[in-house]
Amino acid sequence: MTDLAIRAATPADADDVCRLLNAVDMIEIGRAETDLHTVEADLSHPDARLPDNSWLAFRDGELVGYGLMWDDSGAERIDMDQYVLPGQQEAAERLTGLMEEQAVRRAAANGADRAVVHLHLNTRPTLDTALLTGRGWTTVRRYHVLTRPLSPAADPLPAPPDGVTLRDCRDEADRRLAHTLVQESFAGHFDHQPRTYQQWLDDLGPDFDWSLVWIAALAGAGDAAVLVSRNDREVHGWINNIGVRERYRGRGIAGHLLRHAFGVYAELGRDAIGLGVDTGNETGALRLYEAHGMAVHFAVDTWEVALPVAVPSRSS
Repeated sequence: MTDLAIRAATPADADDVCRLLNAVDMIEIGRAETDLHTVEADLSHPDARLPDNSWLAFRDGELVGYGLMWDDSGAERIDMDQYVLPGQQEAAERLTGLMEEQAVRRAAANGADRAVVHLHLNTRPTLDTALLTGRGWTTVRRYHVLTRPLSPAADPLPAPPDGVTLRDCRDEADRRLAHTLVQESFAGHFDHQPRTYQQWLDDLGPDFDWSLVWIAALAGAGDAAVLVSRNDREVHGWINNIGVRERYRGRGIAGHLLRHAFGVYAELGRDAIGLGVDTGNETGALRLYEAHGMAVHFAVDTWEVALPVAVPSRSS
C-alpha cells in the first residue's frame, strides 16, 4: 500500500472536501447532501485556524480523509468532525491520533486539565467505530435528522394563536434579539456552546437571509420565541433552531412557528424541509416535530472521550 500523506486544509481545498463528504453521504444516507458553500463556509470561518485545526489525508493523490476541529468552549470541550472513505483505516487512525493530540493542546491552552472531545457520526458510519472504542471513546447522545414533505396545498400559512404575532429579523435590533433568544432558550441543552453575537453571525455566514428568521411575540408578555431557518441547501429547506423562553413553553408557540415555516417554504417552492433534534431533549421537541409529520431521515451519535492534559514536571 502506498504511503499516506497528511497536510492541513486551505480554502482552496473546498471542492475536493465537498466531493469527499458527498461520497460519504452516498454511503451513509443514500444521496449527496453536502453543499459546496457549506464546506467553503467552514474553511473560511474566522475561528477555523486551519493550519492547526484541519487535516487532509491523501493516498495516491486522492483525498480519502478529512478532519476539522473546533474550540468553541474556551475550556475543556473540544469538537471535531472526521470523514474517511471505507477501507481507509490507516487514514482514520492517523487522523484520530493527530486530532486527539491537538485537542489536548487546545484544552491546555484554555487552562483546562482535560480535553472532553465530541465527534458526531452517522449511526452507520464509513468510519470503523472499533477504532474509537479501542481508544476509549463511547457514545453519549443520539440525534435524529428529521424531514417532512411540503406542498402549497397541504401547508398553507397558518393563522396565529390568539395574542401571538410574528415578525422577521431584517432589522439589526431584531437580529440581536434573535441571538439572545437562541442563547437563552438553549442554555440548558446538551452540547450547547454559548456564542457571542459576532460568533453567531460568523456561524450563519455573510449571505444569510434574515427574512427567514421569525420572532414570536405574545400580547402583554413580549418576545417569547424564535425560529432560525435557511434556504441555501440544495436538497431541502433547513431549520437551525426553534427556541422558546422557558416561561412561555406549552402555549403552542413552537408549533405555530413550525407550521409557519412549513407554509413559507412551501410558497418558496420547496418540496421538503429538515431539522436536527436531540432525542434526549427534555422539552418535548422530538414529540412536537413528529406530531407535525416529521420523520427520521438518518441518525447521528455523539461520541465522547476525555483526554488528560499532561502537567509539566517541575525542575528541581
